[in-house]
Amino acid sequence: MESIIKDNIFKHLEMLKLIRTSQHGFMKGKSCLTNLLEFFDSVTKQLDNGSSVDLVYLDFAKAFDKVPYIRLFKKLEAHGIFGDVLSWIRNWLSGRRQQATINGECSGWHDVTSGVPQGSVLGPLLFVIYINDLDVDMVSKICKFADDTKLNKCVNCLKDAEDLREDLRKLDEWASKWQMQFNKDKCTVMHLGKSNSQFEYMIGNDILKKTIKEKDLGVVIDTSMKFTEQCNTAMKSANSMLGLIRRTVKNKKKDIILRLYKGLVRPKLEYCIQAWRPYSKGEIKNLEKIQRRATKMIEECKGMNYKDRLVATGLTSLEDRRTRGDLIEVFKMIKGITKVDYKLFFTQQENGRTRGHNHKLVKARSRSEVRKNCFSQRVVDVWNKLPACVVEAESVNCFKNRYDKYAKGMKV
Repeated sequence: MESIIKDNIFKHLEMLKLIRTSQHGFMKGKSCLTNLLEFFDSVTKQLDNGSSVDLVYLDFAKAFDKVPYIRLFKKLEAHGIFGDVLSWIRNWLSGRRQQATINGECSGWHDVTSGVPQGSVLGPLLFVIYINDLDVDMVSKICKFADDTKLNKCVNCLKDAEDLREDLRKLDEWASKWQMQFNKDKCTVMHLGKSNSQFEYMIGNDILKKTIKEKDLGVVIDTSMKFTEQCNTAMKSANSMLGLIRRTVKNKKKDIILRLYKGLVRPKLEYCIQAWRPYSKGEIKNLEKIQRRATKMIEECKGMNYKDRLVATGLTSLEDRRTRGDLIEVFKMIKGITKVDYKLFFTQQENGRTRGHNHKLVKARSRSEVRKNCFSQRVVDVWNKLPACVVEAESVNCFKNRYDKYAKGMKV
């Protein structure tokens, strides 16, 4: 029943375009990856233009548990959700009770008077609706993933800093009005750019802490924007898991090791990889070493060199997989499968001037190494070289199959 209600509310919101484009959490066609790609592309573009950039990471205190019911129902009505559907949601949320258990001792039962149930089907969507107007009248670029909120702003002078301060004042005012609360100890600011003046910012009466690195939706970023820390973190995690497999799995047959590698190790190296793809030779080599180790464990591959092991296991190099992943993401953006405006990332060539396929992209000039190697820049040349039959695929799976044949030099 929750799923039926949720699907119909979502169709209503989508049809009338009521949810602001800054929200990526629990939205069809959006994800952690789209959030990171959109945000980082904006940041690297500003840095490439020579601007100083300030990033502000905000954290709500017990966000899902704080949502007050009466205000939530008002927000639902404002989004056109009323009548029997609103009555059903009222009944669904009312009459809930909870107790705490510590060391086997239970408290009494108490009524739940606020909060949307985490782990439910409908709860996250209700929360997204509740904070939908968080970024009204914002000057800064804001990206949200449910309760994870971040801002970026070019700060080249005191006036720019004052604009960002005003945005933070509006956010604090919104939180007070709608009975939400920022966890000010976890709200931070990161200053990017060599000539950054490192202005101070406040939430309420508290000065935001300065940081040189932050974990953003599971991806570690630092002031260099090179993602070296994230690369090291991913390698450490993948190596630990691979070591666990080596020690605990006695049967090293190909089918078993491949399943474990694909399910437990490789995902650690490829989580949101389009947002932080390494480009230095050292980091590319270090990531590939993990797959080399994994294929060496396979009994059937003893004595083979790495290329032969890849053929025997049906794997491709991690670098080739990263290129393939980039192209898949471009395809999804251009075809509207990913619900972000591809024009935020790319400019298409005019059809009359193109040879090959009709979706060729214009590569903008970049000065910095970081900008040249970000997603929207590095993928352009590879995408433009694809044959029309690959680009004009009818679906994502069709694109993958045709690209794989093209990459292997086979007739598509």
